[in-house]
Amino acid sequence: MSDILLVEDQLDLAFGIRRNLEVDGHMVDVAHDGREGLEAMLRAEHDLVILDLMLPELDGMSVLGRVRARGIDTPVLILTARGAERDKVAGLRGGADDYLTKPFGIGELLARVDALLRRTNQPDGPPASPVYRFGEVMVDVAKRSVRRGEDTVALAPRELDLLVALLRAGGAAQSRRDLLRNVWGHRVNIATRTVDTHIGELRRKLEPDPSHPRFILTVRKFGYRLDQDGVGA
Repeated sequence: MSDILLVEDQLDLAFGIRRNLEVDGHMVDVAHDGREGLEAMLRAEHDLVILDLMLPELDGMSVLGRVRARGIDTPVLILTARGAERDKVAGLRGGADDYLTKPFGIGELLARVDALLRRTNQPDGPPASPVYRFGEVMVDVAKRSVRRGEDTVALAPRELDLLVALLRAGGAAQSRRDLLRNVWGHRVNIATRTVDTHIGELRRKLEPDPSHPRFILTVRKFGYRLDQDGVGA
């Protein structure tokens, strides 16, 4: 069973595609605009994304470009009414793995989905672990190492786990409750300053000016997010 994200703004079409994919044995999440789709791709790991190009809020090519810029290599099947050769070339060169134009047969869609999943599930060596960068900081997830400029930064295990969780969110805000659950394994809503304390330590070790953070930002009355561009609050 595979997890598939469908990003499609036409509600009837999205419903039909989702139903057929589920009958074919897949689990399907649906986003109905580009910004929602981008957040879903950054927030969760899917085996495949089916992406429309002409979307409200944020067009599909922008979504694809931002995801690939973050180092996310989830297979993407573009599904669109744009059938000109230049559009197909732009989509494939922009990071898509396949391109299917509307109208289409559901059998062809399912066959292309199966082909992409088979291709990506074939072992061809160990998967690459991401290396994240923001400001002078470089985080190598596989090596569990952090550098700031030329210097190695010593982070406690939970500090590193918290940093990686924020980085993997791709700039999306993470609530304190979600961070407690994902980093510390808490399953209940408990009152604790654990997250805030660890955020303070990350800022002290990684921010140019911890009292005015540019990267590790507070989301008021909610939680935190990490802005890799360093724009600040």
